[in-house]
Amino acid sequence: MRGSVGRLIFLFAALLARGSALPQTQDPQPNRLHVEVVGLHSDQGQVFCALYSSRDGFPKQSEKALARVSSAIADKKAVCEFSGIAPGTYAISVFHDENSNGKLDTKFLGIPREGVGASNGAKGHLGPPKFEAAAFSFSGGRLDLKITINYL
Repeated sequence: MRGSVGRLIFLFAALLARGSALPQTQDPQPNRLHVEVVGLHSDQGQVFCALYSSRDGFPKQSEKALARVSSAIADKKAVCEFSGIAPGTYAISVFHDENSNGKLDTKFLGIPREGVGASNGAKGHLGPPKFEAAAFSFSGGRLDLKITINYL
């Protein structure tokens, strides 16, 4: 019995010393979209980013977005990150909520009072940009995008 216990202790110590003999699990890096928002006029307020997987609601109805995030502003830049995103076709809309009221303020005829932007630098003609103009393919991993805010 004494010899058996000694052998077990020796085997356990050997496994601990080797470390790599034990299977190690490591969480894979989630699929991630990293969006740098540039061209902001000031550090006031916050930036809202919305990720769409179809033209339905793009870019005005954020409640139809696949995901939404907000970001603080520093040095007239902000970063929005979307993680756990499946490969596919997406478009992103962004706006600078300068007065922190949680919505895009507009002028007469719906023209934005605050800065707006979209992936691919998409701009609308007599209205917001189209999903197809802002759409990009995401194959997984990490994708870095840059969106410039425009003030009308």
